[in-house]
Amino acid sequence: MSRPSLPLMMAMAALLALGAVPSLAVSRMAGPMSARVTEVVDGDTLGVRVAIWLDQEVTTRVRVDGIDTPESRSDCADEKRMAQAAKQKLAALVAPATEGKGDGSIRLHDVEYDKYGGRVRARVTLADGTDLAQAMIRAGHARPYQGGKRQPWCAGM
Repeated sequence: MSRPSLPLMMAMAALLALGAVPSLAVSRMAGPMSARVTEVVDGDTLGVRVAIWLDQEVTTRVRVDGIDTPESRSDCADEKRMAQAAKQKLAALVAPATEGKGDGSIRLHDVEYDKYGGRVRARVTLADGTDLAQAMIRAGHARPYQGGKRQPWCAGM
């Protein structure tokens, strides 16, 4: 194998120094990407195995974008109860993806890094096209959320 010529190497070094070579790092992926649910973490977070390339999968956690659900770590007993109900509803909605019924998958769209390490945030649809966030809101287990300060789930908090 021959070595690149000196002028070519100098041109490549100049491009790198000037930042003209596009980065291979990606901070957002439009999708859709097929994923299989491996775990329901809470009312708005799933553990998934997602296909990223031919025969290549990654295991990660996905926060369902656009919703806020009650937290099980709350000091309020009512919020803890609501958090358990939200988790059960999310589990019921994704059950076909968990149990391998149908094509056994969900779809991830507009995937971005989440503000908390170790997970991503994405719009999630079921195999039939149902938007998971909207389904959780319609069922009364979530409310719309676009960032910012979370509103309390218990009165007087």
